[in-house]
This record gives sequence, structure tokens and C-alpha cells, in this order.
Amino acid sequence: MRIEDYIIFENDDMVAINKPSGLLTLPDRHNAELSSLSGLLKKKYNEIFIVHRLDKDTSGLIIFAKHAASHKYLSKLFESREVSKFYLGIVNGILPNEKGSIKESLMEHPVQAGKMVVNSKGKTSHTDYQVKETFDLYSLVEMQIHTGRMHQIRVHMKWLGHPVAVDALYGNGKPIFLSNIKKKFKLGKYVEEERPLLGRLALHSYRLEFNGYDGQIYSLEAPLPKDMNAVLQQLRKQVR
Repeated sequence: MRIEDYIIFENDDMVAINKPSGLLTLPDRHNAELSSLSGLLKKKYNEIFIVHRLDKDTSGLIIFAKHAASHKYLSKLFESREVSKFYLGIVNGILPNEKGSIKESLMEHPVQAGKMVVNSKGKTSHTDYQVKETFDLYSLVEMQIHTGRMHQIRVHMKWLGHPVAVDALYGNGKPIFLSNIKKKFKLGKYVEEERPLLGRLALHSYRLEFNGYDGQIYSLEAPLPKDMNAVLQQLRKQVR
């Protein structure tokens, strides 16, 4: 991939990327450095500093610092919750309330590594949500997270009874097909198997608001990726 195609904004202090789903923020022990976003950025800039992370399957806006002073400043902003973080997600079902606030503490699963659970003994976690559009089987929801726990949105939406679509860890993980949406769907004459409209976690980091290292106020946005847009376009056609 050409990392230049995913740059939303950059200046002397930072670079903002619209991360594609499926790409690690950092390399892990199973993947080479150039299979991660930080590795690709190091190749371009020689030196890059990680400020925060996104899950591998979550797409959207993520910021990296270009020098140590900016890294220290931006990291402190995130740690002190002075960054407004907004996500868009397609979730299963129709929520009973158009907006709400979830303040359920989260902790690591006692048995299953890499999974989180709601537990009163866990760390305080806070997610606000607002329904943007509703359809028969799905809803488009904006979420603002005030804490940055691992898998926070995914666990909170599961707790609400409306997990993020195509979430294999906290939901049923089933891809979204056009046949799920279109009432009179017919497979093409020469098509043997239907391909999914969306085969990955339907969660996107779309806006960050903060005061930059240079004193400027930033409101950065990453447009929804094609796969999530394709699902929404088909859902909207069915309610016309």
C-alpha cells in the first residue's frame, strides 16, 4: 500500500492517517514491521512516534507524532482525556433509545486472553452514543469515548444488546450480504457465490478534536471507507 494515499493531514509536528481495516497499528511478534502502520510511516519519515492505537479491524483516524516534544505533548493530551474521540459504527438491531451514556467498568476476561468483559471490579469506562439512522436490521450509531479502554465500544455495545456488526469476538461475526438487505435479491446468472458487502468489523474512527502542539485547534475527520458506505447505501435504498 502507498501510505501517502491514507494521509488526512500533516504538519511539522504530527501526521493523521485514515487507517484501513486489517492493518496493525504496531507490529506484533507474528508480523514484520512493514505490515504495520507504524512501520510504513517509519519507512517514509525515518522516525515516528506512536501516540495512541486502533484495533487491527477498526478503520479510521489515528495520529502519530513527528518529534519527541510533540509526542510528549500529544500523549499527555490523550492520557488526560483532552481529546474528543468520535466513532461511527453499524450495529445490529434497532436501539430503544436514540441516545444514551454507558458507564460500565471493563476488565480483562478471566480466561480468554485478548477479550474484555463488563465487571464492577474493572476500570471506569464511559461511552456516549447517538443513533444517526435506523434500518430494519441495523442502525448507524455515533459513539464518543471518554476513556480509552481496550475494545471499549465493542464491549459496551454488546452490553447494550446491540453489538457492532461483523464482530466475531463480541457478536456473531456474520458478514453483511446484499441478500440480507435486499428483499428481492437474486444471484447473478454467472455468479456461483455471493460476496459480502462488509466482511470486517463495522467500526470507524471518524473524528478527533484537540489543541495541537502549535497552539492551533484541530478537528480532523476521516471519511467512511467504501465497504461501510456500500452497506449504508443499500440500507437507505430499502427505506425509500
